[in-house]
Amino acid sequence: MKRFWTGVAVSEEGGAFAVRLDGRPVRLPGGGTLSVAARPLAEALAAEWDAAGRQGEMRWDEVPLTRLVGTAAERIAPDPAPTVAALARYGETDLLCYRAEEGELAAAQAREWTPWLGWARDSLGAGLAVTEGLMPAPQPPAALAALERAVAAHPPLGLAALGVLVPALGSLVLGLAVTRAGLDPAEAHRLSLLDELHQEARWGLDWEAEERRARVAADLAVAARLAALAG
Repeated sequence: MKRFWTGVAVSEEGGAFAVRLDGRPVRLPGGGTLSVAARPLAEALAAEWDAAGRQGEMRWDEVPLTRLVGTAAERIAPDPAPTVAALARYGETDLLCYRAEEGELAAAQAREWTPWLGWARDSLGAGLAVTEGLMPAPQPPAALAALERAVAAHPPLGLAALGVLVPALGSLVLGLAVTRAGLDPAEAHRLSLLDELHQEARWGLDWEAEERRARVAADLAVAARLAALAG
């Protein structure tokens, strides 16, 4: 997409804040305008467009916050229920519930994961069961219902953020901890990689895995930023 603007601004319209390029509203792929309720988020979106436009030509992957806001506005907001249900299902096989049977990895998982399961139990009312190995372990229906309520409490922008966080981390608990408990996304990422990093420490660095982790880390940072800016 070529740049056709020289100035980016935020304007308040009916209690919302819209991003404008040379006075014209930014249009999302579905035709709606790029407009949000929180001024800090609108200013971040404007800065994103300004930075992308300085290159003379821009690509949609240079405006990741805009893409997530568009997802929230055009795909999630009209009917959040399918997104809530899809995210809630991650609670059935949450990464934090599956532990190594013994050894250093098992000890690290117990030390680093158990406190976040405790947070889910105490703060969300979701007491999840822990198992050893990879065989599926059924979770208490009450715990799954509590997790679904926690997901459903998010507005569309929060659901868009969780839609990135939860699949990337493999853990609904960690995703909710980022949006609700202030868990740093980089720390959440590290926690999700305990097994992978343990294997790497034994067998050496995998450069392809390192590149993939860098991409995931960037996506997690954008999603967490969206959740924080949306308030």
